[in-house]
Amino acid sequence: MPGTKVMVVDDSAAMRALFCDILDNAKGVTVCGTASNADEARDKLAELNPDVLTLDVEMPGKSGMDFLAELMEERPMPVIMLSSITQAGTGTAQRALELGAVHCFPKPLHSSREEFDATVKELGGIVIKAANGELQSGGGSQEAGAAADYSPGDKLLALGCGQAGLEAAKGLLAAFPSNCPPIVLVVDAEAEQVERAITSMRGSLACEIETAVDGMALTPGRAYVAYDRSRHVIIEAGEPPRLRLVERDPVSGFRPSADLLLGSIARAGLPAVGGLLLGAGSDGAKGLQIFSASGHTTFVQTPPDYAPRDRYEAVRVLGLEAVELKAEQMGSWLLERTAAYTG
Repeated sequence: MPGTKVMVVDDSAAMRALFCDILDNAKGVTVCGTASNADEARDKLAELNPDVLTLDVEMPGKSGMDFLAELMEERPMPVIMLSSITQAGTGTAQRALELGAVHCFPKPLHSSREEFDATVKELGGIVIKAANGELQSGGGSQEAGAAADYSPGDKLLALGCGQAGLEAAKGLLAAFPSNCPPIVLVVDAEAEQVERAITSMRGSLACEIETAVDGMALTPGRAYVAYDRSRHVIIEAGEPPRLRLVERDPVSGFRPSADLLLGSIARAGLPAVGGLLLGAGSDGAKGLQIFSASGHTTFVQTPPDYAPRDRYEAVRVLGLEAVELKAEQMGSWLLERTAAYTG
């Protein structure tokens, strides 16, 4: 008896090979084909007629989310989203389920034999359930998770990161639902790198993502990214608070400066949570010190062995009581710290 036919769609050749290996080892599952983008997948669907489609969230051209919406309108079928930013309960997972996916499965981060075998069993079972109609479109058979129950409070979220922190920033933003608090992210990286990251996130996040522009009102449901090296970004108090882009000299060699951003929020007395992700240099550490001294909640990303430790060490040298978080811990921790009080 032929197994459940599944087609794997992912722009990464390495990930296509990994998931083909995983699914070909799953009992009762057969990989009938692969595609590297939405256009290729669209052409192959009619030819291969798979029972289930696995789909990457971030792809060049039409994103996985946009292709998912297209499929649900033109060719409804069981779709499982595979991505490093679709862990259960995240805002991105919630959005994918709302668009019609039947399940969201995280890409494996490790490759030990035991983990591989466990993934084979788990993902294989999900594919078969999807094909048999045991997983409802829209995720009705799954727990909604923290993001679905999230109700924002009055806090802003202010973040600083360098090039090394961009991947962590993507995962963090993916944790938030569409009603996230206003998020301001200052990035020290080349413009092309930041713009690529914004493009990859746009359409895959539950919230909206914007390039910071002078005078923008900070409103819930949006993340504002500042990376123009000709101007700093500060927050001006008001109802609502506003972004101001200012032409000043670099602060300790950085522009835009996370030190200046965090300091402006502290001086304005705005309720906020602030943190530093990975990056070269010490930008943000002194700002976080001012932030902490004014009573705000602070955190710093714990760097893995291969990553730059500059900002983490700068925070430690100052003796700040910033909470240390691994990349995978930040999203859920920030959901808790920015949510409205209940009870």
